Amino acid sequence: MKKAHNLNELIDLVHEAVYEVDELRACLEHDDDEAATYTPFMDDLDRMLRTLHESMMSGKYEGAGKGEDLPFMPLFKKHERSIPFRELLRVINATHREGYEA
Repeated sequence: MKKAHNLNELIDLVHEAVYEVDELRACLEHDDDEAATYTPFMDDLDRMLRTLHESMMSGKYEGAGKGEDLPFMPLFKKHERSIPFRELLRVINATHREGYEA
């Protein structure tokens, strides 16, 4: 998966990540055994992704390419193996940190 080429593509990627959290949450409603794997990070990741998406949509996002990780990265690194859409989160963070794909 390649980095976003512009802000609109980055917004789409973040929106997709929010959707993935919603889908995972919906799947867990029917599988209590799996819930223990995802509950340690689900609510915080959901909140951080929605906050990021809102900042982008409202024009408050400070922009890509500033060399810093997004706020969800410590949580991501701790639970990476349990996150089914980890590659999507890696691409979002890489775009934010390094800038848009040329």
